[in-house]
Amino acid sequence: MYKLSRLKSLALLVAALAAFAQAQLPAASALAASGNNSSRFLPLSDIKEGMHGVARTVFRGSTAEEFNVEILGVLPGAIGPQQDLIIGRLSGGPAERTSVFAGMSGSPVYIDGKLVGAISYSFPFSKEPICGITPIEQMVAIFEKNQPVKASSGEPRAMSFAELASAVWSPERLAPMSSSTLSNSRLAAVTGGSLQPIATPLTFSGISQTVLDQFAPQLMDAGLLPVASAGGAAAITPMKTSDPNTLVGGTSVSMELARGDYSIAASGTVTYRDGNKIYAFGHPFLALGISDLPMSESHVVTVIPNVNNSFKLAVPDSMVGSMTQDRATGVFGQLGQAPKMIPVKINLETSRGQQKTLNFEIVNDDFLTPLLLNIGIYNSLLANERGLGDSTIELSGEVDIKGNQPIKLDRRLVGGQAAQLAAGAVAIPVNALFRSRFDDLTVSGITLNLRSFDGAKAASLERLAVDRTQVKAGETVEVQAFARTVGGKIFVQRIPVTIPADTPAGAVTIIVGDGNAVQEKAAIQEFIPKNAAELISTINQLKMPDRLYLQAARTTNGAVIGVSEMPNLPPSVLAALNSDRSVGTYKPYVQTVIAERELPPAEFVITGQQSLAIQVIK
Repeated sequence: MYKLSRLKSLALLVAALAAFAQAQLPAASALAASGNNSSRFLPLSDIKEGMHGVARTVFRGSTAEEFNVEILGVLPGAIGPQQDLIIGRLSGGPAERTSVFAGMSGSPVYIDGKLVGAISYSFPFSKEPICGITPIEQMVAIFEKNQPVKASSGEPRAMSFAELASAVWSPERLAPMSSSTLSNSRLAAVTGGSLQPIATPLTFSGISQTVLDQFAPQLMDAGLLPVASAGGAAAITPMKTSDPNTLVGGTSVSMELARGDYSIAASGTVTYRDGNKIYAFGHPFLALGISDLPMSESHVVTVIPNVNNSFKLAVPDSMVGSMTQDRATGVFGQLGQAPKMIPVKINLETSRGQQKTLNFEIVNDDFLTPLLLNIGIYNSLLANERGLGDSTIELSGEVDIKGNQPIKLDRRLVGGQAAQLAAGAVAIPVNALFRSRFDDLTVSGITLNLRSFDGAKAASLERLAVDRTQVKAGETVEVQAFARTVGGKIFVQRIPVTIPADTPAGAVTIIVGDGNAVQEKAAIQEFIPKNAAELISTINQLKMPDRLYLQAARTTNGAVIGVSEMPNLPPSVLAALNSDRSVGTYKPYVQTVIAERELPPAEFVITGQQSLAIQVIK
């Protein structure tokens, strides 16, 4: 009896160990060294209708749970050439309650212990939990073959001075995207008749709901689902060393777009881990191609069942690596590789005299960095100041650029859109840097000082007057600029103007206006900066719309070469420049500025432009 009892106990122990090993098979598979993947992957050619398997994802906490998957068939070329989808039906476990939900992207599917692929697509508003599964072979192949290296930027992009000057300060450029601009494919998804990538939940911490509401259309059009904050902002911590349990198949993973006092994180699921290589999502995140985003462990607070789109509330934990690629069949990351982030510091003085300092860091990316800056700065103001009515904001600071001079920021913004204008005054020049394609342009940090006041200290320039209309070269005339405040008050600024001694006889135009109105380069249609230093210098020299400038100008024949105007050219030179082989731009006339200066700041921000003509006599 004793021996029989021991044999029974041994048999139960063996059975328990076997069950434990079977349960750990997906994780063990994820940790196996690369090489003979055929023993771990189930080929697409072996997938048949009616097969049954299991999938793993996190519904709560950090431990993955299993549910059932029934294979319904295969759709060849469903998401692109040689990019197929396996169609499956979910059942059992927590999936009975949640169906397919945002954040499930990447959940691994196993049949007979072999990895099939990642749950990644769904039919919106489907009555059954039908999903699309990206085959694991295609997920791995797109990253393993011909691994790309970030290419040289090549030729710098042509830019327009007029576009740059107006875009930096234009309220229209700062307005959030209207829902009417959503693409037809997104609108078609509402009908449920098209297979769509499962939405990626984007969790915000420290961002007000008002800001989220304004930027939600832009985010949703990119396939992101803004969700409520699931936790407070955390301190910026160094990267954690990974271990065998870090980001194994079925666990939750977050790509952090911002960390610190503001946290913005996109959540999905790990499909497969191969050593330090991480494969996730099964569909593009933002189709960034080569990327460099913080990749973090995360835990799930809960999954919210929703008639429209169920989603998981996930909180990022420790950063463990970097997401380095974002392509058609998923995202790819490396454990132990730290991303390059841009630190941002905002010193804020509110209209009530309160002092606040906000520190956060954002990803270094052509598309994401300007958008995240816009959101962060706008939120800093809106969360601490009035949301309606006029205000005045003073902005100063620097955008530090490695190996180059910084971009200097010194602005006053007024009106009902002051907060948006302040955000754009930083975000759009940074966007110009990223668009330039110069390899040596690396933003190393951004420091901002913001002061806010209630009410708009604004005025409009109404007219100019001059003490005399005829003057000799070298003499000084007095120009009077009349401005009217929003309250109707008129005030006068007297401006002495000295005509240069070498000015020839003829008409001279006196112009007084804000920076947008008198931008001297506005006539140039296009320019190509030779290097990063020239681009930064150009941005720093742009005239500000919150300042008044005075110009004395005369009209001559000339041309535009690169970014330089060349007035008073002889006819032979003009003829040469007007040929098809010329690299210059011929102009019938060039307005040459013979005297110019920035006027001292007034109590009010004065906008508009006025001009008058005087005659230079011998």
